[in-house]
Amino acid sequence: MISDIPALPAPVGAGVYNVYTGAEIGSASGSTIPTAAQLGLEPPRFCAECGRRMIVQVRPDGWHAKCSRHGEVDSHDLEMQR
Repeated sequence: MISDIPALPAPVGAGVYNVYTGAEIGSASGSTIPTAAQLGLEPPRFCAECGRRMIVQVRPDGWHAKCSRHGEVDSHDLEMQR
């Protein structure tokens, strides 16, 4: 059931800002996604909720990102939702 699926964490969920550029999604620059991000090689760098730059730690097995306002997210958490 769809309601049983947990929502994405706020820093990478459906928000107002592009998680790769930090620009507002409705703006012209907000729709551009870098090529490395399209290929899945780049972790999100900006919080989707507030557009602030996140602290990102890249590891050999994934990444960990933290927004000072909206919490933390780990790539392993996102893979579990697939």
